[in-house]
Amino acid sequence: MSIAEKFLSELQQEAVTTRKILEAVPLEKGDWKPHVKNFSLVQLATHVAELPNYLYTTISKDELDFAKSDYKPSVPSSTEELLSIFEKNLKNAEEALQNCSDDEMKKNWTMRNGDTIFFSSPKVSVIRGLCLNHLVHHRAQLGLYLRLLDVPVPGSYGPTADEKAGM
Repeated sequence: MSIAEKFLSELQQEAVTTRKILEAVPLEKGDWKPHVKNFSLVQLATHVAELPNYLYTTISKDELDFAKSDYKPSVPSSTEELLSIFEKNLKNAEEALQNCSDDEMKKNWTMRNGDTIFFSSPKVSVIRGLCLNHLVHHRAQLGLYLRLLDVPVPGSYGPTADEKAGM
């Protein structure tokens, strides 16, 4: 099994949980944030939905240069739009992984802003840290936002207190 096949399997497993979390987001409360320094609910949910694109970018390019980027985050107005953003980015990531060799995974990838290099690391490490771990991290933050808004939190790796209450 190739490196990419292992990541593809993991990404698909995490996608199930990510979908459940995104489906639970009350976008009518999109401006809410737990602290002035935090993302708003809609910003965090959109970031989670867009994170699979980091995986696509890591495989398809050898660097991400913010100075040359014209990225503008999506602003979904409905759960359907939020899920559509996620599904589009997930599909791109899956296709990139399906076509990625172990040799490509060993190539270096760099994140920079013009002359300022934030880090440079083999793509396999970037996919683990910046892509998959990053997705799980922000998805967990989103779960906390849901809890603070008194929205039932779906389980990630087992049932949550909300789901156990119905057992």
